[in-house]
Order: sequence, then structure tokens, then C-alpha cells
Amino acid sequence: MEPWFEISEEHLQRERHKARELRRAQWWRNRIASGLCHYCGQQVKPSELTLDHVVPLVRGGCSTRGNCVPACKDCNSRKKDLLPIEWQAYLDNLACR
Repeated sequence: MEPWFEISEEHLQRERHKARELRRAQWWRNRIASGLCHYCGQQVKPSELTLDHVVPLVRGGCSTRGNCVPACKDCNSRKKDLLPIEWQAYLDNLACR
């Protein structure tokens, strides 16, 4: 799937740097303290949660508190660079099986 616009490497580097800063912030420690994955609701150790961009960086997303959620490694790996509507369609398709 090719995006209709090109995301610059500079944008990606800048947003990845912001994401690293967010992961060090108290805000992120508070978000992961419950150990709940934003997507599947699975309880995992807080240290096992990853930071996921709801709108992926490669699709134009930014590293802001409103766009970053805790996700288990499985959900984050399966979601990859899907937009929220695409991820929901994927989940709906799984439920139909």
C-alpha cells in the first residue's frame, strides 16, 4: 500500500525522537502502569507494553500524547502501519472467522 504523499525522512527522525522523549516522561509511566493494551485489553507487565502511534508516523502521524497509546507487542506488530479504520476492518475480519 503506497501512501498518496511522501513522508520525509526528516519528519520521521524528528517524530521518533519525540517518541523516545515521551517514553521517558512520567505521563508514559502513568499510561502503562495499569498494564492494559489499548487495542485488545490484555493485561501484561507494564514493561512489556510498547508505544504505538494510532496514526502511524509513516502515514503522517505525530508523536503526541493524543496519538500514542500503550500496546502489547502482539497488537503493535500486527497493526504495523495501519490507520485506525484499517485496523478495525482487520479486527472485524478476524471476528468473522
